[in-house]
Amino acid sequence: MSTPVAIGAITPHGDLAIAEACDEATRGLAAATQRAMDTMARRVAASGADCAVVVTPHGIHVAGHMAVVTGASAAGRLDDAPVPLPMACELDTPLARAAVAAMTAANIPVVEVSYGGNNPAEAVMPLDWGAGIPLWHIHRHAPGLPVVIVSPARDLSARAHVDAGAAIAAAAASESRRIAFIASADQGHGHAHDGRYGFHAESAAFDERVAAIIRGGRLDDLLSISAGDVHAALADSWWQMLMLLGALRHNGVPYDCELLAYEAPTYYGMLTVVVTPRSAR
Repeated sequence: MSTPVAIGAITPHGDLAIAEACDEATRGLAAATQRAMDTMARRVAASGADCAVVVTPHGIHVAGHMAVVTGASAAGRLDDAPVPLPMACELDTPLARAAVAAMTAANIPVVEVSYGGNNPAEAVMPLDWGAGIPLWHIHRHAPGLPVVIVSPARDLSARAHVDAGAAIAAAAASESRRIAFIASADQGHGHAHDGRYGFHAESAAFDERVAAIIRGGRLDDLLSISAGDVHAALADSWWQMLMLLGALRHNGVPYDCELLAYEAPTYYGMLTVVVTPRSAR
């Protein structure tokens, strides 16, 4: 049995994940994460994937709907980083539209979104940091790899997110594509008293729980986490990870999880994971 998912990943999307985006004072704060992200990107490049599907919580938000970008490209820069790196990518419009069709057929509320030129070939979507930071690493080792950018919808159920990931994998299979499915996901955001959201003990507990799920290779256990637990932890990850779970469930192929790094050097947790379907070896 095979799967269209060549590789999966859970990646952080804070500026600290890129050494070149940091200044002298911050460059060493997340060195383990920076190394892990490079390892993740090398694995993606070696996986045989012909497209990266990136689920980002920091792109466009549509009430009650997931969103898939169907323009030709995306571009932006890390304006809030000490070094505002420019970023750009080409988008895989045919696969994006196939994903929309598959999600619609699965009764998942979804919309196509674009930006700028009315001609899709001229439309350049702003590239948010949730997509841009993992793609910066991936494109260092797989330059030109086309991308599908998807936004989750926190007002939809956990099950809807799992089903959406499965629909995206089904769309890739229907297009005879091999995808790298990237869940761009910072974890709890309450690790520091002087952080943006203050201290919340639930953040560390949530991060430990997710790390244990990863180490046990049981991503289905993400469904045992309640939305209340996620909100109490100020986590920015659950919905994207559920979509990765759904994609991996397509065809029921078993997989292995490898936790490459976990750090919380400031107020948010950074977890870097590679997931390898056994049929992809």
